[in-house]
Amino acid sequence: MTLRFYDTASATVKDFEPVYPGEARLYYCGATVQGAPHIGHVRSALVFDQLSRWLAFRGYTVTTVRNVTDIDDKILVNSAASFAPDYAGGHPREPWWALAYRFERVFSDAYAALGIAAPTYEPRATGHIPEMHALIQTLIDEGHAYPAPDDSGDVYFDVRSWPRYGELTRQRVDDMQDAPDADPRGKRDPRDFALWKGHKADEPETAAWDSPWGKGRPGWHLECSAMAAKYVGTHFDIHGGGLDLRFPHHENEVAQSTAAGQEFANFWLHNGLVTYQGEKMSKSIGNTVSPEHMLAEARPLAVRYYLGQAHYRSVLDYRPSSLREATSAVERVEAVLVAARGAGLSLAWQPQDVPANFTRVMDDDLNVPQGLAVLHETVRAVNGALATGDIDDAAAAVRAVAAMSEVLGLLQLMNLDGAGGGGEHQALDSLVRQLLDQRAQARADKNWALADKIRDQLADAGVVVKDGAQGSVWSV
Repeated sequence: MTLRFYDTASATVKDFEPVYPGEARLYYCGATVQGAPHIGHVRSALVFDQLSRWLAFRGYTVTTVRNVTDIDDKILVNSAASFAPDYAGGHPREPWWALAYRFERVFSDAYAALGIAAPTYEPRATGHIPEMHALIQTLIDEGHAYPAPDDSGDVYFDVRSWPRYGELTRQRVDDMQDAPDADPRGKRDPRDFALWKGHKADEPETAAWDSPWGKGRPGWHLECSAMAAKYVGTHFDIHGGGLDLRFPHHENEVAQSTAAGQEFANFWLHNGLVTYQGEKMSKSIGNTVSPEHMLAEARPLAVRYYLGQAHYRSVLDYRPSSLREATSAVERVEAVLVAARGAGLSLAWQPQDVPANFTRVMDDDLNVPQGLAVLHETVRAVNGALATGDIDDAAAAVRAVAAMSEVLGLLQLMNLDGAGGGGEHQALDSLVRQLLDQRAQARADKNWALADKIRDQLADAGVVVKDGAQGSVWSV
């Protein structure tokens, strides 16, 4: 089956035809590091990690770019309003660049904890000011941007100069909200958005760069266009991000890039939002959930499984029971691999070990939920084969489970040296081991009736015991 994805711009599922044969170039919007991440941020990064892993499995040489917005209005506001953790009241405030770097590290730690692979490139906005100046000048030269006439140093994109403005979100200019990113007094149209923001007297001198239009800093939308062009080219395969970025951020990105003569992205992929028991997460309501909170409640394996189990375009709803359910589901996969290793089976796999029905659903717009259904079906097949002693069938199914788990980014978070790392699984392992020790003693004493009785008790509870040369192993 041909690899296919849903393209937000055309609102259709299209065949994936790379710009450069054999390559897949992906740019997705990373963090604006004005504060700690919430699980919506991490879900987005995990979705595009799943995507890049699948593209790599399908044979593409993948380039991924995830930017860091380290200069922004919110970063300056938060720096001015807060103090560094090491300072007492009355001491100097934390510089904006220190705050940005501190939270960048928090994001990076959350990504790493969940096995989200580092991108090929992770550029910071502040490192690409010359590229932004060049893009602004091109837009001015082409008649699509103008310096503000009020000597503020602002430069705006002229939305009415570009007939295709609004095509990503299928909106008419007159129906759009005003751009709130700069004082409208210097704008030709209140919907014009800032490409360059002139320096203001109440802002730090360190947050301003020289430019042909005066000292200032880049607009948020401009940053991504400049960095995408540098790292994946002016024509690339996929641009991604959260659904909340479609407007105005991505609409403005595609407008300024295409107005500058670039073809830009062939596909726009947007992941769905995360809700809390059906409601939008909001700091004012107090129902936000952080990665730190989730990792305190469950293993990284279970958190990754939970955040990645829904289709990427759907809403993911968080409930107090979500992580318990995810833990139960993913530890069944982990337990069967532990049992298989204990029975002497290898987890080493080749691409042909990935089931065809798993490949089919993953090729169809990255349908991870159906892929997980195939994974769990194969886990049941392993358990059945181990229970009946069919080693050949068990070996093939085990390789398939290991392959799918690794492609989904789960295998590297598993504890395969024991019966799982979760507290519930460890407690169950302790109880089962006690019964297995009693059964082993009964077998040594040739008390076959007692040995069979213990095995039957475990089987009635859904625990399968496999006897081998190295002793007995169990799985659920």
